[in-house]
Amino acid sequence: MHNTVKNLLDIDNNIQVNLNKFNINRTPKIIAVSKTFEIDKILPLIEHGHIDFGENKVQEANEKWSAIKKNNLQIKLHMIGKLQTNKVKYAVRIFDYIHSVDSTKLAKKIADEQKKINKKIKVFLQINIGEEEQKSGVKKEETGQLVSYCKEIGLDLIGLMCIPPANIDPNNYFKEISKLNKSFDLNELSMGMSSDYLVAVKHSATYVRIGSSIFGQRN
Repeated sequence: MHNTVKNLLDIDNNIQVNLNKFNINRTPKIIAVSKTFEIDKILPLIEHGHIDFGENKVQEANEKWSAIKKNNLQIKLHMIGKLQTNKVKYAVRIFDYIHSVDSTKLAKKIADEQKKINKKIKVFLQINIGEEEQKSGVKKEETGQLVSYCKEIGLDLIGLMCIPPANIDPNNYFKEISKLNKSFDLNELSMGMSSDYLVAVKHSATYVRIGSSIFGQRN
């Protein structure tokens, strides 16, 4: 068994143990964050049957995944990085999910571009949960406005996404965004990475974004 597959199965097992511990009955999906890794490192996971993968650059995703997605229709590609409006046209073609919508301008561009190709992208709003200046994301108090706007223009808004501040216990941040997500009656919640995915699971994450714990560190 390839290392990456073994790592994925270990993570899945850790999640199951924690779901039982916290009495949660919905298993989150694992997004294997494949950004910066060559396709030969990713293929064992595809062959194993894993379908959710995360990229953060539109051009890299296009080059890497176009042919593979044609042959593997079940693969779902997740845009997890900051998306510039001038790249939206290309992003909606290759991605199935966008986790980083943080403005009305970006939301409108996605709505316009997906209409042109008759495709419906699933969208998460990125919330700047730690109120960090250097991070993307909409402010908590402006979330309601953006949720309403997305629904108004016909976006398939499925949930909120956050990246808590580094090196601080993420519990309170995850708890807060989980509550916020419920207040808008959204079904999905994208949070948790290699270092904190089990904490995210405890707070009802439905998608966890895991890179280094699956693929290892870049050399």
